[in-house]
Amino acid sequence: MARLDRLLANLGYGSRREVGGLVARRQVMLDGEVVKDVGAKIPIVADLPERMKISGKPVDPPAPLTLIMHKPLDVVCSHREAGRSVYELLPARWRARMPALSSIGRLDKDTTGLLLITDDGPFLHRVISPRANVAKRYVATLDRPLEGTEAEVFAAGTLMLEGETDPLAPAVLEPLGPKQARLTITEGRYHQVRRMFAAVGNHVTALHRDRIGGLDLPPDLEPGDWRILTGGEQASLFA
Repeated sequence: MARLDRLLANLGYGSRREVGGLVARRQVMLDGEVVKDVGAKIPIVADLPERMKISGKPVDPPAPLTLIMHKPLDVVCSHREAGRSVYELLPARWRARMPALSSIGRLDKDTTGLLLITDDGPFLHRVISPRANVAKRYVATLDRPLEGTEAEVFAAGTLMLEGETDPLAPAVLEPLGPKQARLTITEGRYHQVRRMFAAVGNHVTALHRDRIGGLDLPPDLEPGDWRILTGGEQASLFA
């Protein structure tokens, strides 16, 4: 349960005073009835958007909330990094939600594909924890043709990246063409895929993530599109 004004403020509908204005203007309805008390106790349940309307529209989903997004090119995943961010692809008020939404890991500006965004801290840490061993799969387009030895090098578990002292965990490479390959990794080091190919004398010209764990990027999710992740899809991450 939560006070109405606190609940709606945490969902980004404005300050508690501004929420009071919504109530005064009879813009908040619950189960078909106008809510008149800004201090009313509201149950935080999954079906709240079906039961509550704000200005005639379903209230935004309460926390915990996890989204799946098809990240487009030239968009960053950081709240602080310069440039347009993935959060600008979401409803503007969602940037004021508490707890805040954060990406689960990051894709750099030049990488596209499957991105998860959540306000569920325990879920986020479960996905990125080394113990979970959640694999991430990428399709890399390369500047030069594959030499044929890359799969063996990546699978050995001995490859060292420049400036690091610990070898990479074994990774799986599947050639898709002379200059394209699918690479599955279980770590998330800085620009790891690009640096792995650089270590074997190649350069990644385009990079796309199409799977995390057992979750594939939905084919009907266009670049820039997003939707709420279902419970079954969350479970598939760890399948």
